[in-house]
Amino acid sequence: MRHWRRWLAGLVALPVALVAIFLLTAWIGSSIPRNAGWTEPEEGITIMVETNGVHTGIVMPVVSPVKDWRTTFPSAGQARFDGQMPTHVAIGWGEKEVFLNTPTWGDLKLSTALRIALFGGEGLMRVGHYVRPATSEYHRPLTLRREEYARLVEQVEAALPPLAAGETRITYDSFERGARNYDALGRYTLTNTCNQWVGDVLAHAGIEMGLWTPLAGGVMRWIPDTRPRLDRRAGSGP
Repeated sequence: MRHWRRWLAGLVALPVALVAIFLLTAWIGSSIPRNAGWTEPEEGITIMVETNGVHTGIVMPVVSPVKDWRTTFPSAGQARFDGQMPTHVAIGWGEKEVFLNTPTWGDLKLSTALRIALFGGEGLMRVGHYVRPATSEYHRPLTLRREEYARLVEQVEAALPPLAAGETRITYDSFERGARNYDALGRYTLTNTCNQWVGDVLAHAGIEMGLWTPLAGGVMRWIPDTRPRLDRRAGSGP
């Protein structure tokens, strides 16, 4: 009986220990910088890094001297649900089934969570369409040099499957209003998460970023909060 209790206690403690190890490793990994010493220029192309506390994404102007995203994402050149034309696209990469069928944590099936934890899942790119997004606790601006932005664009496009001449990208409806989902390359795993993808894209551009950023906080710790201190204390943007 005593052996049975010991085995049961060990079974319960194992997932707790694994989660603790994952969180500790993620904290350490996100503390190790890539591109140490990078400085933000005074002039350049301004992007935003967005977060909802769990997921991060990269917000970019639809049109800039470096890239016109309408040539890659047709939805970026179409009017939104409110009739306005988008000025920015918000790019996020993640697991296909979650992006398509899991609007809330309550909708996440145990079978899906276990499959992702054990085997991973297909990648998918979500493209949101914004009109003049404002700085807030959820959106932090970051200015890049033109060559840095070009490398960022290059890395985002590298996550998309190549198209044959005359072929158009396959898209899917999104439960996020005004967004579209596009097929993407890569495999989502616990070590290669949506936030790791964002961290890798920013690091490829040359921006200072943590080595391993599987959690949203690991990405955002490297993006300065430029809001006035009073706004930060109030917990809202201007």
